[in-house]
Amino acid sequence: MINPKHLFLALWVRNNFGKGDKKRDAGQTTPDDVVRYDNILYGGKRFKKWQLLDVYRPKAASSSSDNASLCKLPVIVIVHGGGWVYGDKGVYQFYGMRLAQRGFAVVNYSYRLAPEAKFPASMQDTESVFKWICDNADKYGLDSQNVFAVGDSAGAHLLALYAAALTNDNYRKNFPFIQKKNLCLRGLALNCGIYDIAAAVNDGGHTDLFVGALLPRGGKPDELKLINSVDYVTKDFPPAFVMSCKGDFLLTQAPVIRKVLEDAGVLHEYKIYGTDAEPLWHVFHCDPKLQQAVACNDDECEFFKRLIAR
Repeated sequence: MINPKHLFLALWVRNNFGKGDKKRDAGQTTPDDVVRYDNILYGGKRFKKWQLLDVYRPKAASSSSDNASLCKLPVIVIVHGGGWVYGDKGVYQFYGMRLAQRGFAVVNYSYRLAPEAKFPASMQDTESVFKWICDNADKYGLDSQNVFAVGDSAGAHLLALYAAALTNDNYRKNFPFIQKKNLCLRGLALNCGIYDIAAAVNDGGHTDLFVGALLPRGGKPDELKLINSVDYVTKDFPPAFVMSCKGDFLLTQAPVIRKVLEDAGVLHEYKIYGTDAEPLWHVFHCDPKLQQAVACNDDECEFFKRLIAR
């Protein structure tokens, strides 16, 4: 049974965050130079409400209107944020298409949300998306050997956990549904994320409520340990672009993951956008109309391009 407190939290977030995202995206349309394939089922019919994805590609990379002629492009997978209780691919479609304009095939997916679906449901869905990329690489022109991923806020947390499970054999034992596949995750962008869950819960605020909604037993110590991504980074963790901004309420988390990456010897780039005099806000980079967002997304895509295996 769902805890009424957690359900109320989720409904409040979905309503209020949704209003802000609709305002941000008002007037946005599909760019003329992008082709999109929408509402593709990547999982089973049981969860077809959530297990859907879109693919966006630069139109110039297609030699005709059908899928058969699509050249393979490096891929960016979008892992959306929303405190584990909010969000879907619709909220990230315009951001995703701007990434596609930079020369990538973008896979933008929805995943099951808490509190209706408890962890590790979101990890299972993420694994299904990466498997879908392998299975559909030819059909949609996806270079499975040059896959990248971006995640923000709770999505950055989920992405960091998934990347750790792919590269840390001991940690992966907790998720037997993650299987070896013909895919190479070359790099990540971790944006305005939360990584040290234990510290965030102890710092007060409302993190404990969100984590309680996510976890099956409401956030017992062993559950918090399982999702504390900073504990599972090894030298094999993918290269990462870590960013936050002045004005982000999760700003203190960025240097934490940076130090973990440094200590593990992982290639990474670290950047804080905005200034004390002109602060930005949490996940500012999702607003394609914002100059600083354009600069951030350029920086991340250039980071990815330097990692592409030729």
